[in-house]
Amino acid sequence: MRTIICVTILFLSAGAAFATGGIWCSVDDPQVKFQVDAGVTTGMGGPTFNFRGDLEIKARPAGDQLRKTIFENSNLTQYWLDNKELRLNIYHEQEVAKTYSSVELTILTKGSDEGVYDGDYKLAVYDRTADKDSDGKPVDLTGKVSCGAE
Repeated sequence: MRTIICVTILFLSAGAAFATGGIWCSVDDPQVKFQVDAGVTTGMGGPTFNFRGDLEIKARPAGDQLRKTIFENSNLTQYWLDNKELRLNIYHEQEVAKTYSSVELTILTKGSDEGVYDGDYKLAVYDRTADKDSDGKPVDLTGKVSCGAE
């Protein structure tokens, strides 16, 4: 009988520890279009899982390597979520002909209603092949973003 009670308590506590929710952000403005999503586990520090996203930099030419980027789990380098803020830092680097280029998307928002976060994004685009001055400065694109969390 004691074993059954212990197993039942363990099972019920494990179910509570693995409750999940999600986060998502999207933008479609004249400069960029992106959507990012992730599952979030409550408890245990709130790790994310199944992070994914799509980014299109509208000003870049159609065949350009940096025009469209697909984000995966490993690209979400930092995140913060509480009732007041949602912050994401997403970094993707690629190599073309032994030259590295990258995009870094930073999302900073404040909670306005329960589960609604509004704020700004900054997209830093570093195109090594187009860096004729070799100054290493990225092109920064900024705008408004809307996010949600549950």
